[in-house]
Amino acid sequence: MFEISAFLIVAVSLIAFFVGRNRARLIGGNNASVLHSLPSYHGLYSGVCCFIAGASCLLLFGLLASYWIDFSLSNALLDDARQLPELQQERILSDARAIANNQIVSAALNERANEIRHSLAKTYSTWHSLRNWVVGGISFSLALLVFFTTNRQISQRFRARNRFERVVEAVLLISASIAVLTTIGIVFSLIGETVRFFSEIPLHKFLFGTHWSPLSGVFEGKINSESVGAIPLFAGTLLITFIAMIVAVPVGLMAAIYLSDYASNTTRAWAKPLLELLAGIPTVVYGFFAAITVAPLIRSLGESIGLNVASESALAAGVVMGIMIIPFISSLSDDVINAVPQSLRDGSYGLGATKAETIIKVILPAALPGIVSAVLLGISRAIGETMIVVMAAGQGANLTWSPLEAVTTVTVQIVALITGDTEADTAAGPAFALGFTLFCVTLMFNVIALRLVQKYRQRYD
Repeated sequence: MFEISAFLIVAVSLIAFFVGRNRARLIGGNNASVLHSLPSYHGLYSGVCCFIAGASCLLLFGLLASYWIDFSLSNALLDDARQLPELQQERILSDARAIANNQIVSAALNERANEIRHSLAKTYSTWHSLRNWVVGGISFSLALLVFFTTNRQISQRFRARNRFERVVEAVLLISASIAVLTTIGIVFSLIGETVRFFSEIPLHKFLFGTHWSPLSGVFEGKINSESVGAIPLFAGTLLITFIAMIVAVPVGLMAAIYLSDYASNTTRAWAKPLLELLAGIPTVVYGFFAAITVAPLIRSLGESIGLNVASESALAAGVVMGIMIIPFISSLSDDVINAVPQSLRDGSYGLGATKAETIIKVILPAALPGIVSAVLLGISRAIGETMIVVMAAGQGANLTWSPLEAVTTVTVQIVALITGDTEADTAAGPAFALGFTLFCVTLMFNVIALRLVQKYRQRYD
C-alpha cells in the first residue's frame, strides 16, 4: 500500500505541474509579460508543494505509526510473557514480526512462547495493514488539498518564482542538515543500546577480555560476561588494517608522485583513469580474488619455505584490501600534489635542487595535510571493510598477531550478530557495543590526525 500511495503522490505532483503551467498560460494569454513569473514556475511551485506535502506526510506519519505499533506490541508482550527473561521476550517479539512478514523464524522455545508469538503476529499484521491504509489515505488527501490550493493561487500578480525559490532553499537547508542529524541519531542510538549492554556486562570484561562468543548463552536467556571479550576483534582489525596500509600507502603515494610530476600528459591521460577503475570494482569481487587467488598463492609460497599458512589468513585479506584502497590514496594525493603552486617548484629548481629533492623537501611538505587526509580515508575504508575479511580471513575470533593465521574484525562480527540465526534485537547489545567502541576509536584517531594536520599545515600565496 505504501508503494501505491507513493505512486499516487508522484502522479498528483506531475498533474499539478502541467495543470498549473497551463492555467498560468491561459491567464497570461498571448502576452506572457503580464505574469509576474513564467508559467513554468507556477507549475513547478504547485508540483513541488504537492510532492513535498504528500511525501513528508507519508514518511512522518508512517514512522510515527510504526513506532506506535512497536510500542503497543511490546506492551502486549509484557502482559503475556512478563515472567520470561528479557532476551526471550525480545526473541518472541522479533519472531512475531517475522511471522507477520512471512519470513523464516527460529524454533519456538516452548509451547507457550509459540502461542504468544503467533498471537502477536496476528496483531502486528492487523495493525500494520491498518497503518498502511490510514497513512496512505491521509498523505494522498493532503497532496490533493495542496494541489487545489496552489492551483487557486495562480494569478497575474502571484510571485510563483519567489515562492518556488524559497521552497528550493528550504529543501537545500534540510538536505544540508540531514548529515548532522543523522550523525546525532547514530550517536544517540549507539549510546542507548551500549549503556543498556554495559549495565549487564562489566566494561573491563568487554574491553580486556580475550574470549569472544557472545551468543553462547542467548538461548538460555542471558549473555555470559566471560564470553564477550573483544580483544581478539580489535587485534584482528588492527592487524588487517596495518597490512592494508603497508600495501596501499607507499604504492598509492608513489603512483600519485609519478602521475603528477614524472608522467607525460599522454601517460597520465590513460594511467589515472585506469588506476581509478580499481575503486569501482565491487568488494565481493575483491573477496573472491582474495579467497580464490591470493590466499592459495600465499599458502603455497609459505609452505615452499617451511611456513604453516592457514587457508584463510590476515595477510591475504590485508594485501587485497590494500590493493582496493590504492586508488583512494593515489587519486586524492595526486589532486593535492597538483594543487601545490608551480611557483614553489620553480623556486626550488632556481636554487639548484633536483626534481627528487624538490618533491621530498618542497612538494610533499606542502601537500602533507591533503596526503594525511587521503591516508585517513584509506584507513577508514579498511576498518569498515567486511566482505574481503569474511571471504579471505575467516570469522574466527583468534587472538594472534601472526598475519599467517585466520582472524576476524569488528565489522564482520557486527554483521554476524545481526544477520545470523539470532535476530538483531536479541544480539543488539554486543553489536552496538562493538559499533560504539569502534566509533570512539575512530573519532579519537581522527582528532589526533586533525591536530597533526593543523600543526604541519602551511599557507602559500
